[in-house]
Amino acid sequence: MVHFVGAGPGAEDLITIRGKELLERADVIIYAGSLVNPGLLKYAKEGCAIHDSARLTLDQVIDIVKDADGKGKEIVRLHTGDPSIYGAIREQMDALNELAISYDVTPGVSSFCGAAAALNLEYTLPTVSQSVIITRMDGRTGVPEKESLESLSEHGSTMVFFLSAGDTERLSSRLIAAGRDKDTPCAIVYKATWPDEKKFRCTLENLPEVARENGIEKTALIIVGDVVEPSGYEKSKLYDPGFTTGFRKGTDS
Repeated sequence: MVHFVGAGPGAEDLITIRGKELLERADVIIYAGSLVNPGLLKYAKEGCAIHDSARLTLDQVIDIVKDADGKGKEIVRLHTGDPSIYGAIREQMDALNELAISYDVTPGVSSFCGAAAALNLEYTLPTVSQSVIITRMDGRTGVPEKESLESLSEHGSTMVFFLSAGDTERLSSRLIAAGRDKDTPCAIVYKATWPDEKKFRCTLENLPEVARENGIEKTALIIVGDVVEPSGYEKSKLYDPGFTTGFRKGTDS
């Protein structure tokens, strides 16, 4: 049996209780060493075989799983954040389906949530932004044309960019050329929730300068949108005394 487990954004205590228990039971752990906090491996039991997938190909990962499963061992595939976001788990699950190897998924706290927490930020503010677009800029790996940076920016929604900190110059210039105001508030969060976390607020225009001055080229999220520095917003109706809900009658009724 294979358990895909979300490790959370970085802090050792932000893994779920279920994820921690699976790590403690595992006979084999395959973890994304380029991104997962190695401190989480302290939960592994004595004798657990641990493999760093940063040095492996997909076929090599599947070979390890196949061998361990054939011996009746419990396997944890530990991914950063939540495995459903840029976790490359679909290709692994398809390979396991072909081998008739059972698996399940334990969700984790995504780094985009960790970044919001680091900034004390709410992504969905009434009258400011009610939508969050999670995406990345095209690079060595392309994106579908309909999901180009320019196309998505037309919505004016809050945008969270994964895997894009390596070329903030291009990110900034393309968003501005697509119509986003150069003074749009932005934030860069490096290694959200890790002990060496760094966070910076800036504008879309000076995003490249801030990234360059602070040596940020990877392992960072970029947030673009007015929610980073809201100048005003409408309060939630949920707590408005005049608003009727399924639990109380409002004064305006």
